[in-house]
Amino acid sequence: MPSAAALRVAPPAATARLVRLELPDASPLLSAYAEADRRQAVADLLADNVFAPVGLPAGPYGLHLAVRDGRLLFDIRDAEDAPLHALVLALGPFRRLIKDYHMVVASHEQVVAEGGHEARIQAIDMGRRGLHNEGAELLVARLDGRVTLDFETARRLFTLVCALHQRI
Repeated sequence: MPSAAALRVAPPAATARLVRLELPDASPLLSAYAEADRRQAVADLLADNVFAPVGLPAGPYGLHLAVRDGRLLFDIRDAEDAPLHALVLALGPFRRLIKDYHMVVASHEQVVAEGGHEARIQAIDMGRRGLHNEGAELLVARLDGRVTLDFETARRLFTLVCALHQRI
């Protein structure tokens, strides 16, 4: 897989971006930490992203992101929320990363609840960042030829995939 640096692209045109994100299946997450992570991922994603579906009219775009029948659904919409195209990805390739991500989140919460040492919290955060990077690389690879993303957009989308998968 390409390195994180290799996945960076030129700054987006005003049309190659998401301006709206809907998580139709979103419900409160089991932990405050995971909920805060999801909220931050949505805010960061909408503030700065590169999202350019191949073969679709120029954006900007809306995205309804959901899990259906064990698959990840990218329901791509225009700025007025009219459906443009739906992409479906198998979740199988993501399952190990999603499971590991949830274990890291649980470890972080446990260490914080125990009044954990800063060094342990930093080590757990480094592991979480590594999982985000690996998940982003996988997402970029799985969407290759269908949607162009920058690395940070892919990282934030991976966070949301993990949040959606938690409720299953």
